[in-house]
Amino acid sequence: MVLHLVKLCVGADDVQDLADWQQYWLGERKRLKQAPEIFHTTRMVPKRADEIVAGGSLYWVIKGNVQVRQLITEIRPFKDSDGIRRCHLVLHPELVLTQYQPRRPFQGWRYLQGKDAPKDLPKSAQSAGAIPEEMRQDLMELGLL
Repeated sequence: MVLHLVKLCVGADDVQDLADWQQYWLGERKRLKQAPEIFHTTRMVPKRADEIVAGGSLYWVIKGNVQVRQLITEIRPFKDSDGIRRCHLVLHPELVLTQYQPRRPFQGWRYLQGKDAPKDLPKSAQSAGAIPEEMRQDLMELGLL
């Protein structure tokens, strides 16, 4: 069974904010001649990393709802300059919109079983990225997306 992670996307107002932020850092890494990859740094290293990289995603909670996911391609543990263990969750650059799933605030990340993960939105809704978030949600509730 696939295992995912869920994490708060602190500071982002919507999925576009997350996309813009990641593109900015991707551009910075390219400018500095570093590997052009997107990753998120966490303090804790998942003990079930093998299960996660076997097809798991990072589900982002934005404004109290899971809204989007990214495939986790690698979990790379390291020690920072202070000798503290951390890890990079290396992410596929594609952001996949999901059905909303309410989440209360929490610290760090949580495991998310595949059976409990929100479903991806249909391709018609994926391509509707230019539609304002509130309108997209209303259209989905009406079954028009």
